[in-house]
Amino acid sequence: MPRQLFLFDPPDRFVAGTVGQPGDRTFYLQATGGGRTVSVALEKVQVQVLADRLGQLLEEVRRRGVGEVPAGVPRELEDTAPLDAPVEEEFRVSTMGLAWDGEDDRVVVEALAPSQDEEAEVEPLSDAEEGPDALRVRISAQAARAFIKRAERVVAAGRPPCPLCALPLDPEGHVCPRQNGHRR
Repeated sequence: MPRQLFLFDPPDRFVAGTVGQPGDRTFYLQATGGGRTVSVALEKVQVQVLADRLGQLLEEVRRRGVGEVPAGVPRELEDTAPLDAPVEEEFRVSTMGLAWDGEDDRVVVEALAPSQDEEAEVEPLSDAEEGPDALRVRISAQAARAFIKRAERVVAAGRPPCPLCALPLDPEGHVCPRQNGHRR
């Protein structure tokens, strides 16, 4: 079955966001442009890893001098708005790819759905016609910095960590392994 590639080059908006309350949130990547919005679900840790890796990629590009990478985020690129509604999940992300396009000075981010056929597994950032659905965005370094800033805010907005075990604290506490199973 041919795969569906949701391509935004560049998107009008590319953000990480959540739906739900801390402790019961679903995380999404959402790209908007050309009159359409695509939302893909992923885990909190995937959002954090994507933000971290984007930062590392931009630092490496800057260090090598192979592209123009500004240090800050222009005010007009800061995005604090909620996800565009309705949030309709296209797929759940299993694999992500990240690259620098030196010809256009763009960051390429790709999120892949799980593969139906493990033998026909497709590498991220591939233009293969068969394989899992994918969301691919091409953004400027400044837009990547804005994405990182928002993603870090979204991840940090969750439940506070337990000072003893670092597991998330619910409003009523939690069973803490460092307290031998007693509630904290």
